[in-house]
Amino acid sequence: QVYLVESGGGSVQPGGSLRLSCAGTGIIFRINDEHWYRQVPGKQRELVASITSDGSTNYADSVKGRFTISRDNAKNTVYLQMNSLKPEDTAVYYCNSGWRGAYWGQGTQVTVSS
Repeated sequence: QVYLVESGGGSVQPGGSLRLSCAGTGIIFRINDEHWYRQVPGKQRELVASITSDGSTNYADSVKGRFTISRDNAKNTVYLQMNSLKPEDTAVYYCNSGWRGAYWGQGTQVTVSS
C-alpha cells in the first residue's frame, strides 16, 4: 500500500515562508518523479513544481524564484520550500508521485493573508 502524507501547511502573512513535506511509504521516491500541485475551490488543480528521479526540477512560472522543491532520499521525503508568499498562493497543496502520477496525498492547506 502506498501512502503520501503531506505536512507543514498553515497560515502566514504575505512575504512569509512555509516548508511543506511529503513523506512516502510503500514507494521509493528516488526512482520516481515527484510533483507538488495546488488547487483552489472552483479551479483545476495546478502543477506547481516537479523533481525527476535524476534530480532535475521544474516550476510553474508563477512560483519561479520563490519556491524550491527538493528530495531527501534517506528520509524518502519531498519538500516544497515556499518563500515570499503571496495571497494568490493560497490553496490546498498536494503531493503526487508514482507511475503516471498514480498516487496522491491528502493535501495540506496553505493560507496567505494579512
